[in-house]
Amino acid sequence: MKIIDQKTMAASRRLLVVCSVWAMGVVFGEEKESVHSIDFDEGRKFWSFQPVEKKNLPLRSGDWALNRIDHFVYDRMREEGLGPSPAADRRVLIRRLSYDLTGLPPSPDEVRNFLGDREPGAYLRLVDRLLASPHYGERWGRVWLDLARYTDVRERWIVTHGHPYLYRDWVVRSLNDDMPYDQFVKRQLATDLMEETGVEDIPALGFLGISPVYHKELLLAPEVIRMIVAEEWEERIDTVGRAFLGLTISCARCHDHKFDPIDSRDYYALAGVFASIRRSDRTSLPEERANAADRVRKEVEKLVKEAKGLRDAKSPPEDLDEQVDRIEDRISHLRNSTPDYEHLVPAVVESSIHVVAKEGFGTKLDYRPGIPRDLHLQVGGDPASHGPLVKRRFLRVLSPGEPRVFTEGSGRLELANCLFREGASLSARVIVNRVWLQHFGRGIVTTPGDFGVQGARPSHPDLLDDLAARFIEKGWSLKWLHREIVTSATYMQGSGYHPEMSLRDPDNRWLWRMNRRRLEVEAWRDAMLAVSGQLDLEIGGAPENLSNAGNHRRTIYGKIDRRDLEPVLQINDFPDPDSHSPAREETITPLQQLFILNGEFVRLQSEALVARLFRESPDNQEDRIALAYQLLFGRSATKEEIVLANSFLNGENPGDRENWNRYAQALLGSNEFLFVD
Repeated sequence: MKIIDQKTMAASRRLLVVCSVWAMGVVFGEEKESVHSIDFDEGRKFWSFQPVEKKNLPLRSGDWALNRIDHFVYDRMREEGLGPSPAADRRVLIRRLSYDLTGLPPSPDEVRNFLGDREPGAYLRLVDRLLASPHYGERWGRVWLDLARYTDVRERWIVTHGHPYLYRDWVVRSLNDDMPYDQFVKRQLATDLMEETGVEDIPALGFLGISPVYHKELLLAPEVIRMIVAEEWEERIDTVGRAFLGLTISCARCHDHKFDPIDSRDYYALAGVFASIRRSDRTSLPEERANAADRVRKEVEKLVKEAKGLRDAKSPPEDLDEQVDRIEDRISHLRNSTPDYEHLVPAVVESSIHVVAKEGFGTKLDYRPGIPRDLHLQVGGDPASHGPLVKRRFLRVLSPGEPRVFTEGSGRLELANCLFREGASLSARVIVNRVWLQHFGRGIVTTPGDFGVQGARPSHPDLLDDLAARFIEKGWSLKWLHREIVTSATYMQGSGYHPEMSLRDPDNRWLWRMNRRRLEVEAWRDAMLAVSGQLDLEIGGAPENLSNAGNHRRTIYGKIDRRDLEPVLQINDFPDPDSHSPAREETITPLQQLFILNGEFVRLQSEALVARLFRESPDNQEDRIALAYQLLFGRSATKEEIVLANSFLNGENPGDRENWNRYAQALLGSNEFLFVD
């Protein structure tokens, strides 16, 4: 289906050439020149292109504020005739904080310890402990993988030995180490070109290495293949533009951007960067270890061919099964006894691509290692219609004068540096807003992938700029940013409903309370495994199918397949791994409820939860009920809830374990388990 879509898209673009010519103001002749329709000086005045700076604190702040964030929030509240909500109680705070920072529920012991810690600074110590947890990187790594359109299983037509999970593990490890955000991004674009990084960071190039690759039938004419290759460049530009800058740069492929100060020359200047690199598997090990692992891999490939030859033989040997078993045992031994066996990662290398005609008919892809290329502007996005040659460079609107031409190889490193030099203010605003969105369920800018004219304006512009400026000042530390947000009085508010406030601000735009939020599918599944006592907390490693009943690992380690997403992910709002996803879309569908009622996974976790309750409270039914509430909700059961539970459990067939299984399943399917206050 994807192949058909791409070819249809290519044909559609060719049909739009005439209309695009009008939009671009193209003059046809021996040379085609684009007439600029954009006033870049005027465009630079737009709010998101202005430099960030620390702001003076508002005079009207009251005694409520705990840090600088609160001064800006409180001032805006008062302007709207609102006031803050009371702080959430400690049980709510530890559950909220634990899910936000690690994606896991707090254990009953952790809740008791926090409630019992009455020394000053107890909350700050909790924050620091959770930020230091290795599970912090897993929770926030999954947020990043949405932006990177992560997948474990590539397109079927790609021949690759690279393991995308090495990129995923690099992301988790880097976030746990609090790698500065500017370094985190630069390494994903150009770590192989950076003097200060080594081979251990090569997995970072997975950001580009796992980019979607569209099928190219080389028996077709070069014109068709050039269009498909151009579609791939557009996907890279769209992902980089929206992920790092919050700009829809790809809209300028066919004509100057209709709303933002980005013209077609900007687009093809960046397209030249991606036309100068090639997808390639690369090692993440020092040369000596990589060579040793490659020797084993070649031996395994020979054994695989030998086994296939035996199976396909016209006259197979009588002991075929025994011979094949011996070969497969040898393969298994080689793989398991070689620690570095899976050392290749999908990455990129410096090599430009050229689509050329074959002699006779058909097409050939001509890769030229180490030779970058600049692209001609393609009129209307059609590779067959050339405009002027465009040198590789950064966006004009973010450059103080004429953008500097990229001269170092493909320009990947120069582009990465520009994101945090000329584009530093915008890059900081975008990532600060993404982190804010995850903590509050709503960004300061509600269009996290579009900071342009068509995007939403910030609800608290001074807060966003002040936070972004201090984020840069603090060395681009994401853990500093999290700590600053979660230690604010704004974050620590309760989520209770107040009729008068709701009338004034029904969407809670002005943050007079905390938003109640539904757990994403990863946290929800992980929480079920955690409370049932089955969660495997091993960090990193190869992915496993989530449909496997014995898979008790965190959901971030579930196998992601671009063409065949696991059902539990499909029905619970997991984003399309084929494209950049700036935010999760929440739905409420019958399939979600049917999964809770009839899904094997939920049934198995219910049974495991009951086994845990009987194991830890073997003698007393009410103790088991109390433990269930502590495990699932981090609180004690009320008298009414105990009466209701006893009524159900002692009803038909009292003492039957199946009653307990149904009861546990009802608790796991409850809104209180699915939502965080």
